[in-house]
Amino acid sequence: MDQVKATTAFVASSSSHVVVDSAGIEKAVENIQGKIPKIEWDFEGIHYFDNGPLTVQYLFVLDTLNFCFWPDKKLSYDDLASGLKEALENDKSVFDADHLQKFTGLQLRNLLKWPRPLPLEDERIRLLHEVGFELERSFGGKASNLVQSCGRSAAKLVATIASHFPGFRDHSVYKGHQIFLYKRAQIFAADLYGAFKGQGYGEFNDISSITIFADYIVPAMLWKLGVLKYSSALASIIESNKEIASGSEEEVELRACSIYAVEKMRDLISVKLGKQVLSVELDLWLWAYGVQNPSLPHHRTLSIYY
Repeated sequence: MDQVKATTAFVASSSSHVVVDSAGIEKAVENIQGKIPKIEWDFEGIHYFDNGPLTVQYLFVLDTLNFCFWPDKKLSYDDLASGLKEALENDKSVFDADHLQKFTGLQLRNLLKWPRPLPLEDERIRLLHEVGFELERSFGGKASNLVQSCGRSAAKLVATIASHFPGFRDHSVYKGHQIFLYKRAQIFAADLYGAFKGQGYGEFNDISSITIFADYIVPAMLWKLGVLKYSSALASIIESNKEIASGSEEEVELRACSIYAVEKMRDLISVKLGKQVLSVELDLWLWAYGVQNPSLPHHRTLSIYY
């Protein structure tokens, strides 16, 4: 994803609120010493998998809805993944394209067995309708056809998703420049790679082009590792749990600098330790450890992109 890497590098070089600390990267890589734990994609056992097109459909719906859990303190990604899994096990047609176009907020809540409105529920329903419509119009209703149209290229898959599905167009304007992040589109490619273990629908010749997925957990872990440093004003906002506006300089810098920092970590691991590590692997490691440290101060933003 050259666009993502180039534009996030620009943010890192122009940042006013977040600093990517070179010494922090060196120390983090030294502490890793090639011992990044191998974390399996479904280490929690919460995802649907049947090794076929239905898994692809499930993952696309999952990643359509994979954003903004923090406003409901009891809601998590695990609730979404396991709730959709159970719904699909009970009804194999539940995520057919024509069904997605008719979903209501109440129906989605009932599928997830969630007792109250979901954060950004109207947006979630709008995105399900958008995905169902475009899958039916351009891909015969099947996310597996979308994947197969991209010829085993993760980068092409991300670009195709962004082209066809506006709700996945995760980019911002920062200091007069367009910045590309594409969190959920890249997660879909990574989920396919992880679920299918790099085979079948998960076989990509360029999986190394995928960056990390800039959410509100990974920056907190990079801060804890000393890789990111915040201005005193931004640190105060995060520590006091104040909301950071979507598209603001602070929000773009947190996300973009996280991507840039992990790319630099990858480069240093390759040079110092002589091994190639995928950003997908580093992201899963950072995310898993971030989830296990819920007391870490996370930034809070209402956004459909993460």
